[in-house]
Amino acid sequence: MKILPKIIKGASLTTALFVLEACYGVPMPPLYEDGGEAPMTFQLLDRASGNPIQGVHIFSSVYDYQGKGTDLGTTGADGICKVTLQYFRNQEGPFIKFEDPKGNYAPKDTTLADLRERKVVVKLDSVK
Repeated sequence: MKILPKIIKGASLTTALFVLEACYGVPMPPLYEDGGEAPMTFQLLDRASGNPIQGVHIFSSVYDYQGKGTDLGTTGADGICKVTLQYFRNQEGPFIKFEDPKGNYAPKDTTLADLRERKVVVKLDSVK
């Protein structure tokens, strides 16, 4: 009859853990752990002049029905856009596309190899 108290104790512990998860949700992984967040800063510069480029859209690899991808943000007057990407250690980095809606700069795309790189400087070529 020693097995009955162990079964009851195990069932009680399982119930308590289930209630805890139901109330507080699944814990999010910390920064730079699988499934966690990878904050990044992109700075877009004109290749010829080195000046920052304002208004360039940054898209991620998750495509919408138009094939554009998820819009992560737009660069400000300083050419900088801060984004947060999901980090997976054993996966190739996401496909990122840079596109100027005014058409002054040629679109550029890349696959990020290391999401732990905090600041990425991208130089775009002018089409004029």
